[in-house]
Amino acid sequence: MLDKSFNPQIAEPRLYEAWEKSGAFEPRMDTSREAYCIVNPPPNVTGSLHMGHALNNTLQDILIRFERMRGKDVLWQVGMDHAGIATQMVVERKLAAEGNMGRKDMLREEFVAKVWEWKAESGGTITQQLRRLGASCDWSREKFTLGDPDDPSDKMAEAVTKAFVDLYNDGLIYRDKRLVNWDPHFQTAISDLEVENRDKDGHFWHFKYPLEGGETYTYVEKDEDGNVVLTEERDYISIATTRPETMLGDGAVAVHPDDERYAPIVGKLVRLPLADRLIPIITDEYPDPEFGSGAVKITGAHDFNDYEVAKRAGLPMYSLMDEQARMIQSPDKDGNSVMPEKYVGMDRFKARKAVVADIDAQDLLIKVEDKKVQQPFGDRSGVVIEPMLTDQWFVNAEEIAKRAIEKVDDGSTKFFPANWKKTYDHWMKDIQPWCISRQLWWGHRIPAWYGDDGKIYVGEDLNAAQELAGEKVKLTQDNDVLDTWFSSGLWPFSTLGWPEETEHLTRFYPTNVLITGFDIIFFWVARMMMQGLYFMNDIPFHDVYIHALVRDEQGQKMSKSEGNVIDPIDLIQGIDIDGLVAKRTTGLRQPEKAPKVEKNTRKQYPDGFEAYGADALRFTLAAMAGMGRDIKLSVERVAGYRNFGSKIWNAAKFGEMNDCKSVKGFDPSGCKLAVNQWIVSEVASAAADVTQYIEKYRFNDAADTLYKFAWNTFCAWYLELVKPAMSGDDAAAKAETQACFAWCLDTILKLLHPFMPFITEELWGAISDDRSETLILTEWPELSGVKTNSQAQADINWLVQTISEIRSVRKGANIPPAKKSPLIIVGASAQTKERMKTYIDALGQMARVDGWSVADEVPGNSLQIIIDEATMAMPLAGLIDLDAEKDRINKKIVELDAEIEKVDKKLANKNFVDRAPEAVVAEQHARKSGFVDEREKLVEALQNL
Repeated sequence: MLDKSFNPQIAEPRLYEAWEKSGAFEPRMDTSREAYCIVNPPPNVTGSLHMGHALNNTLQDILIRFERMRGKDVLWQVGMDHAGIATQMVVERKLAAEGNMGRKDMLREEFVAKVWEWKAESGGTITQQLRRLGASCDWSREKFTLGDPDDPSDKMAEAVTKAFVDLYNDGLIYRDKRLVNWDPHFQTAISDLEVENRDKDGHFWHFKYPLEGGETYTYVEKDEDGNVVLTEERDYISIATTRPETMLGDGAVAVHPDDERYAPIVGKLVRLPLADRLIPIITDEYPDPEFGSGAVKITGAHDFNDYEVAKRAGLPMYSLMDEQARMIQSPDKDGNSVMPEKYVGMDRFKARKAVVADIDAQDLLIKVEDKKVQQPFGDRSGVVIEPMLTDQWFVNAEEIAKRAIEKVDDGSTKFFPANWKKTYDHWMKDIQPWCISRQLWWGHRIPAWYGDDGKIYVGEDLNAAQELAGEKVKLTQDNDVLDTWFSSGLWPFSTLGWPEETEHLTRFYPTNVLITGFDIIFFWVARMMMQGLYFMNDIPFHDVYIHALVRDEQGQKMSKSEGNVIDPIDLIQGIDIDGLVAKRTTGLRQPEKAPKVEKNTRKQYPDGFEAYGADALRFTLAAMAGMGRDIKLSVERVAGYRNFGSKIWNAAKFGEMNDCKSVKGFDPSGCKLAVNQWIVSEVASAAADVTQYIEKYRFNDAADTLYKFAWNTFCAWYLELVKPAMSGDDAAAKAETQACFAWCLDTILKLLHPFMPFITEELWGAISDDRSETLILTEWPELSGVKTNSQAQADINWLVQTISEIRSVRKGANIPPAKKSPLIIVGASAQTKERMKTYIDALGQMARVDGWSVADEVPGNSLQIIIDEATMAMPLAGLIDLDAEKDRINKKIVELDAEIEKVDKKLANKNFVDRAPEAVVAEQHARKSGFVDEREKLVEALQNL
């Protein structure tokens, strides 16, 4: 017997454990079945589940469960990324907190061993949280980008090494000195994705660079119309900079070739203040004549734009800082340092103040302008990133990008939504050399060795390198590790066993679809395309679905600084705002010592919220995942879809109470009762729509179809319409309806399973003792062969519409539910009259109709509705006091007008709109919309009266 309600906190972990133990998540390796594979974007080993992960994995799991039920041989490949810089930071902080020696006080091998210890103890929290979400990944094949050093059969590390060696041997990996993002805290190069650009209060310092030998020129400035507004003799050129400390490494001053102001001095030399060096004035398209003075200092070793200008002009580039961003001596071509001794050893920001003061002392500071400036910060370290010219390893990305561009252009790989192809093309068609080295200890150590003379030898291991170098050459391995994106770029095939030709690799590569966020289209999607085509000679996936952002209910991006983050595990498990997380788990069965609820959650939800379960969260995310449309998530929506699950549960209880059991061999096409013929047709239609929507990645449309069918068509209408047959004396009608009800409910559970796997599996097992297999492995409904009855559909849809319209006008007129009313029909066709005869009992029960008759005219003082060709009237005599009801409605309209006027005055107040938080203004608009809707309904009710 079914419990009163579904308890997700108890049932969901139990069901998941049963699925995993049964092997339901593993592919059957049955070659008679079509293969289907998705590789899960590997979360960082340091990570925990956030709402973006929840959305991403919900959508993947919908596809995986859907295709598994459709009989395909399904593999959802899962694993974790070693997350080089993030993991190293976590372990270094842990060592510091424990009072142990720091990384630099340890041998490399000792520190790496500590990281592996940490991974064994604390890494992988997110994999347990994915289980709690219901992700049906093949955990037996879980992979780690660094491999498993204790498992000789694990080829992940070998794959990375082979990829590097092969690309190097093919001339596509090389070592070079180029400009990179440098994190002075971690003392490593980092990727653009690890850089956060923030607007900060800063300054523009305007300096004079004197012309050589005191030479002068006539500086002429004109307005937009070409009128001269300033003419003066100058012996300098004015530049503006936000980073004065870098001027010590300037190689030139650049002006636009069309900038007439500086035409007389192009090619002349200026003396660089403080450094006392002569540098040229050059032309380049980069300077904007409308910005600042139009003249730009070119510091090729410390600015990405300047670097390109310096390369084009063949300018010298001087590295001014060490790994910790302290000023250093930097030799010119003659071996002389360009750095004045005074600044050597200074931190860059201390040097900035000193440089400004010294330039001011030389009377070369024109002005200091307060300005908002965009500064790059390391997302992990929180320090300002320094563009640095360093020796790094690079991939010739331009070369290996060519086929990756072609394969998207020719449709071999498609983006959904299609507009994301533009983002892909933008990156790929202007691709730069890919810096793949990182100055860390945790990661894939670069398989390159150096001889005493600096010559490089690349091989799979030391023995291979030694063989290349000769036995007499002493070799030292490169200290750097590979960018994590290099190893994760191999993910679609390395996880399947490459470089060996395994059964899984042959069967599941290329994969079917990748689901990911837009922010890593270049950093991950593009790299998988490039590496997949290079090493496998085939695309890594056919489709790329880019999901949207999950925002708060006001549409703001979730961030800790904004205080609007919602933890998906809190929504699943519930929180007690008294300071503890209620029954929260990171795993399936082991409750944590309840930690403090972060203050953001306390502020947002002062009363906390209950446990809604994984099903409710999953359905919410799917229902709101419109293609290309961000999700505005609210707890109320999650609560609403929890109620949807309760509705299905209660429908199952109704079936149980009425002895509705699945009948083997039941043929829905054989139903005789119109109401059963109608629901069979509706089920078939819903199944076809849901199937089509999932195939097209229209997850929200699939969820919406399921919700409307299950809640409205099945629960709200069918359950009510079949009650007479369930309780009647016609044994055949009762038996048919019981069997039809059970078939419908079974089909709903199947269709709903990819979205709400837990409650559907629980009901599947509970409502029948005769199941051959669990729901997760049951066949997907394929109902194209089911015979539908268009006449039954039309008749019951007419009945549903008639009941709905009568209920609506009765409610608008405030007629007490207990009072019945006769129905007078004018202009009815023979079909309508026949329907009235057939369904008068249902109309009496569900619309409070007390008999019906036909008339030539609509009687006075009656409520009217129009259904098809007929006008149906309900005389009001004896139902309500007509005048009193009109007065009530008019008074309510007056009240609403006053409320609308108040809101309008608020919204017309510019002061309020400009200063009030966006959410408060949005609330006022929502209030007005509610008032207007209510007023319109009252006006319609008044007109009906």
